[in-house]
Amino acid sequence: MAKEIIIIGAGFAGLLAALSAARLRDEKGVSPADLKITVVAPESALVIRPRLYERDPASMAAPLGELFAATDIHFCAGRVETIDADNGRISIKNADGHSNTLSYDRLIVASGSHGFQPPIPGLSDFGYSVTDQDGAIALDRHLGNLATKPDSPARNTVVVGGGGFTGIEVATEMPGRLREIFGQDAPVRVIIVEHAPCVGRDMGDEPRPYIEARLNELGIETIVGTGITALDEGGVILDNGERIETDTVIWSAGMRASPLTAQLPAERDNLGRILVSPDLRVPGAPHIFATGDTAKAATDDKGNFSLMSCQHARRLGSFAGHNAAADLLGEPVLPYDQPSYVVCLDLGPNAAIFTRGWSPRTVELTGVEAKKVKTEINTLWIYPPAAEREAAFQNAFEARTVDF
Repeated sequence: MAKEIIIIGAGFAGLLAALSAARLRDEKGVSPADLKITVVAPESALVIRPRLYERDPASMAAPLGELFAATDIHFCAGRVETIDADNGRISIKNADGHSNTLSYDRLIVASGSHGFQPPIPGLSDFGYSVTDQDGAIALDRHLGNLATKPDSPARNTVVVGGGGFTGIEVATEMPGRLREIFGQDAPVRVIIVEHAPCVGRDMGDEPRPYIEARLNELGIETIVGTGITALDEGGVILDNGERIETDTVIWSAGMRASPLTAQLPAERDNLGRILVSPDLRVPGAPHIFATGDTAKAATDDKGNFSLMSCQHARRLGSFAGHNAAADLLGEPVLPYDQPSYVVCLDLGPNAAIFTRGWSPRTVELTGVEAKKVKTEINTLWIYPPAAEREAAFQNAFEARTVDF
């Protein structure tokens, strides 16, 4: 009897899960009719989320139709609303509003994450984000429209809420963006507001001095040890009582896993991620695997866990797809591991920093040399493989086996 693997999500984890499952199916000589692989997502496209802080975010989605056709992966357009783990079914709402149900033999939850927006007064009305494509497009449009406003401190000021990886990358992009819009001599102001005692706290002690020097070089101000308590049409108020006049507030402080994880019978962490087994199976639901941003998985035996990052999502997806197919085909499943961890942090037009390791992080490259690596990551490594069967299967294999 024919079997089916359904994958929820066409992001980094979902794509690699589909390709890895198809690769094992092909390797074992099983026909696509006997093992159907279906990806369910609103669109057959990979949104390149790590690039959404850059210009023209509307262009940052790579079509997947030809790649799926070349690898015999079926695509179903729609948004998953419910998971019935007891009966092996999911319900899907299509773009036209109609719902239907699909049954699965194995399910891979790769539905990703979304930006966390706390209940700060005015944030939903006046804040912008770069954590999803629609939000990034809205910000891009807003920045362009600023040119129609009269010159003022509020027009020329951008406040970034959060000084983590995303906050730093979007902040270091802003001075150049604003001067393109207002002119090279415009008195632009970019401010990072961070609750922690320093910006880039998670980067560690060795990288931080370079990051701080680069922020200073770009004229980016940092206000630490405080947070944003309210927004209105003309500015923000900080919890230290200070008011900053600004027309542009970009919120970058935190992500949360897809709410679909709450429908599964498993323990979740404070980000909503499922604490998965070593093979990425959902405890309590043996036919379901969680991967990418929906999973918290041990990367090694030293106490490190996967993060909500493209780097981890790709490898997690590759393991999940392989294991779901292996489970159906009677092959051994593989325990996920990812011993290497690198960060390449963009720091504006001509600089980046490349570090290796969890703690402490060791700086390997800075400046122009690190920027070359970041550019290669952003324009080549994280994009889907060519729509050629062997190339796609090789990409899936390398995602699971090759470390940085």
